[in-house]
Amino acid sequence: METWEHLTALAAEGDALASAAREAGPAAPVPTCPGWRVRDLLRHTCMVHSWATAFVAEGHRTYRPEAGEPDLDGDALLDRFTEGHRMLVDVLRAAPAGLECWTVFPAASSPLAFWARRQAHETRIHRVDAESARGGPLTAVSPPHAVDGIDELLTGFHARAKSRVRTDSPRTLRVRAVDTDAVWTVRLSAGPPVTVRGTAALDTTADCTLSGTAEDLFLVLWNRLPLASVDLSGDREVAALWERTSAVV
Repeated sequence: METWEHLTALAAEGDALASAAREAGPAAPVPTCPGWRVRDLLRHTCMVHSWATAFVAEGHRTYRPEAGEPDLDGDALLDRFTEGHRMLVDVLRAAPAGLECWTVFPAASSPLAFWARRQAHETRIHRVDAESARGGPLTAVSPPHAVDGIDELLTGFHARAKSRVRTDSPRTLRVRAVDTDAVWTVRLSAGPPVTVRGTAALDTTADCTLSGTAEDLFLVLWNRLPLASVDLSGDREVAALWERTSAVV
């Protein structure tokens, strides 16, 4: 996907998050994040947006920790979220194509493309959290955005040494988006998962296959929908392993 598409999505997702959080109220529990209330969700997302903005705006070449969550609540917290979100979008739109800065994992094309993509998906997932707190239907995720979000999760986050999806006995998980031609083969072992996208690995037999729409798979793999939301064939324990250990840290 193009950077401008991620930036358009980031702007829309942030607005939808703020709207859902306002309707839910700061004390509403967030079902998709057990133990959190909407105020916790907003404080966390404020912190992440501010952290990402600093890398792009100031061009930091090495990791810098987050500055901490804002000690705000109610309307003041919502105002801080909308201001920080707007600043993130503006900074990314104004950044040069040749931006050089630190990224969470290696950028496929450029640091600017990385941060536009990462913050679009970050904000999308937390918009889902806010809407789950509000209740009612979730805003739809288009297949191209969902496929890209799955790809980022599998080939980016879970390619890192930090991934906790490990198994002593090698196993293979296949993920198939039935409304697109996207398919991933995830090889699990005692090391970080290794993911191959496309038909290159289809000659390998999968121990477990998850099939569903790209949107449902995106939300299941990010642990925002239960496994029952997609079709599962094969060894259920492989999917259960993902469910238990795949939270991004």
